[in-house]
Amino acid sequence: MTESQDLAKGTAVLARAFAAAIVTMLAALATLACAMAIDPEPGPGVLAIVLCMSFARSHLDHNLRGRIEAAIALPVVGLVVTGVGMLLHRAPWIGAGVFVTGIFVSIWMRKFGPDARRAGSLIALPFIVILTTPYIPTKHVSHLVAALVPIVVALLAVFWVAVFQALARRLHILPPLREVAAPIPAATANESSLHPLASTRMALQMAVALAVSFVVGYVFFAERWAWIVLTAFIVNSGNRGRLDVAYKSVLRVGGAAVGTVLALAFTLHIGAHDVTTVALILASIFLGLWLRPLGYAWWALFVTLALALLQGFNGSTAQNILWPRLEEIVIGAIIGVVSAWAVYPVRSTAVLRRRIADTLAALSEAVDPATHERSAKGFVAGLAEVEQVAPAFRASRLATRWLKPVHPADWIDVLAACRAPAIALIATGQTPGAVRKAVGAARKALREPEGLLPALEAMRRSLMDIDLAQPLTPHD
Repeated sequence: MTESQDLAKGTAVLARAFAAAIVTMLAALATLACAMAIDPEPGPGVLAIVLCMSFARSHLDHNLRGRIEAAIALPVVGLVVTGVGMLLHRAPWIGAGVFVTGIFVSIWMRKFGPDARRAGSLIALPFIVILTTPYIPTKHVSHLVAALVPIVVALLAVFWVAVFQALARRLHILPPLREVAAPIPAATANESSLHPLASTRMALQMAVALAVSFVVGYVFFAERWAWIVLTAFIVNSGNRGRLDVAYKSVLRVGGAAVGTVLALAFTLHIGAHDVTTVALILASIFLGLWLRPLGYAWWALFVTLALALLQGFNGSTAQNILWPRLEEIVIGAIIGVVSAWAVYPVRSTAVLRRRIADTLAALSEAVDPATHERSAKGFVAGLAEVEQVAPAFRASRLATRWLKPVHPADWIDVLAACRAPAIALIATGQTPGAVRKAVGAARKALREPEGLLPALEAMRRSLMDIDLAQPLTPHD
């Protein structure tokens, strides 16, 4: 891919992210206004923004079933957030046990298929909200109203996100929803105590990281434990291997460090002007949503800034806590990395090879003469899965190129270069023998990684050498 193509792709990604960020922020502002009209306290307002962002990113409104699930699940989320938040405040060790168990179950359930994965995401949502929504006791409303407010706020979040996303699609600001074909799944392995499945490993790693984070936080940082737990959770979320966890840890710490400096500069100049602070918080959230596709560090930077500015509503001053918070972020990142590398570690190269294998299997099926309905959807979906792990490998290559003349990131680059010619070939319905042979050789080379790069390069050349303007016989 040329520099101009990279620039065009990056511009398109930013344009889509900008539109999505605007729609999400409009829904958040509408929900925030309603929440503040019901209960003019910071807690419901923060909950409104967090639920809108979570709902917008989850795409639960993909169909009628998703909307119904969201309308039922998010009010429950609001109640659980309130209940577990109070438990963490009044009975910390019990609350920590409930928190660790809830997150473990939500990840462990992924082994039971797509429906269980969806249910696990819904289970995890309230615990994620707890870490990003500080516990602020109610002052202006009764306890009964305070218990009902989270339900109302959750329903408002569902309503406004669905309304603004539907309107944006009608106006072609957002692209229409499309079903995306999943890549060919890997063969299911039998689980044992010595060789647990990936989902079980991830659940155990997360549980250990969270448990250690709570212990360290409660014992040494009694008033600021949440940032240690939040960081350990973030760096282990969506664990795609040890390298992925280490990469996210670096981004988290780097983004938080820059966010801390910016937050100190803002808070020193704006003082305690609530309106200005609210505007800066909303602007930080918007920038984080917009720039997140460019890298997690941007999200970490602006979320750190927003959370730091939010401390003023909880009776704290940012100047007194930001540097200690950065220390706690570093500690949480270290705990997360150690857990991923010590508790049933998952090799990142093994994850990458599995995803490349699935992608090549989809391509092989698409160019197989025996396949009656050939489609590039499986191949494209497989490439998307590979690209999810690409940033960590490319960063590793940049840091270790002098040690490794051939790096796994090279596999990703060559496979990505096959995208356009492969899609064009599949669209013609042709099944040239040279391409089929090259794809088969690449699949066999996965068993011996040192031969994978030459095999992928040979596959790319075979795709590039096909003259699509020249008709071929079906088995040529």
